[in-house]
Amino acid sequence: MTESTALGCRSEDVMGRHVVLGKGPVGTATAQLLAERGHEVVVLSRSGGVSTDAVAHRAVDAADAGALTTAVGAADVLYNAINPPRYDRWTRDWPPIAAAVLSAAERTGLLVVMGSLYGYGRPDGPITAGSPLAATDVKGRLKARMWSDALAARAAGRVRVTEARASDFVGPTVPAPQSHVVRQLATLRAGRRAWVIGDPDARHSWTYLPDVAATLVALGADPRAEGRAWLVPSGAPRSQREVLTDLAAAMGSRPARVSGIPWPVLRALGVVDSQMRELVAIRHQWDADFVMDGSETTAVLGLRATPWEDVVRATAQAGTTAGNSASAPSTGRPAA
Repeated sequence: MTESTALGCRSEDVMGRHVVLGKGPVGTATAQLLAERGHEVVVLSRSGGVSTDAVAHRAVDAADAGALTTAVGAADVLYNAINPPRYDRWTRDWPPIAAAVLSAAERTGLLVVMGSLYGYGRPDGPITAGSPLAATDVKGRLKARMWSDALAARAAGRVRVTEARASDFVGPTVPAPQSHVVRQLATLRAGRRAWVIGDPDARHSWTYLPDVAATLVALGADPRAEGRAWLVPSGAPRSQREVLTDLAAAMGSRPARVSGIPWPVLRALGVVDSQMRELVAIRHQWDADFVMDGSETTAVLGLRATPWEDVVRATAQAGTTAGNSASAPSTGRPAA
């Protein structure tokens, strides 16, 4: 168990019925942690899954407000860990899902949302939970509007809500196509050059997936968390070159060779690939420092980021199975 997971366990936790929306990396890790705490856990996803004694799986269309409300029922805590995987479908896929989740949350004790840093746009310094949501790109404005809608529902007395926000995920259970770091493991192991998005030397925050789950569970258990957003504690920022150098060393591979894919190349690809075009629209996250400061979450809620050396060791050990993708650029954030 990581330090953050241990600190996320509160003695006053009350066993209850917890429903997790989405069975991607975030939903799966959150459900597992809740089950370890002794809660009744139900995971809802489009395709369903195989239930166990610890976690029940049910199939439901999250965009169908009626079906979702029935499936969620009177949960003590509802966790929204859904994340449509295709950037170019967000404006079509997200609005009905977000509206349905708010409707379903009216019968629950608390809605805990897995958010992101998109809404902040291009930062002029370290991002904090209270930084203005000033995004100018389509995806960032959409995420900011979703949070505004949630707060409006709260102000109307419909829901109680809180949100966790994290940077790009790293960890052994993050699928390679969904991580700018994990997808490079096979390349590093083979001693080939790693081609990355943006400036390889720009500082960037990386969030360890178990710390995400620990934060979501803590937000669902601590009354102080309600009504606002929190940043998942993440380690000191490291450039893509530094991260890949650390991973190569941990795997015993030759020193990492890292180069950035020129933006004109990516823009050219975007002419025929709508997903790539959406990636270019958030180049501000990769061509300059993109750093978050989750120290407030540590100070108030007692959560701490897993030490970086532990993150590197765990991720590198999974490299033989997780890092099985080629060196083409990733086109999306981890699907929650």
